[in-house]
Amino acid sequence: MVMIYSCKQIRRVTDVIVQPTARELYAREFENLDSLRFNSWQQAYKLAKADSLQIRLPYAEQGQYFKDRITVYSYDMYLNEGEVLNVEVENNVLGIRSFINLIKVNPDSSLTDEFHNKLGEHHAKVPIDETGIYKITIQPELNSQGMFSFQIYTSPSFGFPVLGKDNKAIQSFWGAVRGGGARSHEGIDIFAERGTPVVAAVDGMVSATGEKGLGGKQVWLRAGLFGKSLYYAHLDSILVSTGNRVAIGDTLGLVGNTGNARTTAPHLHFGIYKSGQGAIDPLPFVKKTERPDIKRVLSAPKFIKVSAAIANFRNAPEVAGIKLGEVKRNDTLSLLGYTKDWAHIERSSGDKGFIYKSLVLEL
Repeated sequence: MVMIYSCKQIRRVTDVIVQPTARELYAREFENLDSLRFNSWQQAYKLAKADSLQIRLPYAEQGQYFKDRITVYSYDMYLNEGEVLNVEVENNVLGIRSFINLIKVNPDSSLTDEFHNKLGEHHAKVPIDETGIYKITIQPELNSQGMFSFQIYTSPSFGFPVLGKDNKAIQSFWGAVRGGGARSHEGIDIFAERGTPVVAAVDGMVSATGEKGLGGKQVWLRAGLFGKSLYYAHLDSILVSTGNRVAIGDTLGLVGNTGNARTTAPHLHFGIYKSGQGAIDPLPFVKKTERPDIKRVLSAPKFIKVSAAIANFRNAPEVAGIKLGEVKRNDTLSLLGYTKDWAHIERSSGDKGFIYKSLVLEL
């Protein structure tokens, strides 16, 4: 007893330093039990990391877990630096634990773990620091039974830099041709009435102000000691001074058209500069987004049957998705979930994909 107690104490101390993942903590629950089914659960996760299903955000899916089915929901998606990835899982039966993992797919196809939720949490909120392809996996614990839904969407990591405006006010984007092709647009232009407040998109310090060059009256805001520099240009007036510390939403100046914008309507040129890299696309940092809608269903079957003579199943829930194969009338498929007009399915071979909902019948 003393030895067991001492080992538990050592593990608790070690956990404070190492901070085990939710999966590692879950594995401990099977240390003194028959672990055959848990091994199958772990193997399903390893296999899911090789899945290549693709989704566009925002994305929502709902379906039903079954006790005798071990399932991992795995999707590839493209994310931009400056976005925040949000994942929210809702289980109709209280107490079901979900395991959420975000994995970076590197250019050489290797995988890098980026995030895992804490044991018992049903959500994730992950700032994206590098543009690229990511894989999200959602896996319920063993013996889960009941309806579920999840929503996957992005939100901006910064506030919107013009008071009272939104995406509709952005009328010129990153990379647009400037100077007859001599240069490209290193920011976005947000159009608003002259005198509209321009606000801090992050907490930070005003690193420079003044009137010079193409940008006219301008403010530079640094986000943190080694953070990104935010550039506000073409202002009608400047309302802060160098060295001022500001909070998100504080007014920095007023929209105008100074500098080389004198012949255009009043607008804010907004740019973001990254140390050692220069200008980067600011749109993902400020673009406002919405959560996906879910039309709730009360139940979902374990299996569906193909009703069409032949139906394609694809790697994405859209007609443009890559065709993975065909299924024929009366073929029985495992239903993993519904997303809008598509059914997320698994064939007896273990292949997963999406099939148009109107081509199948519930069993």
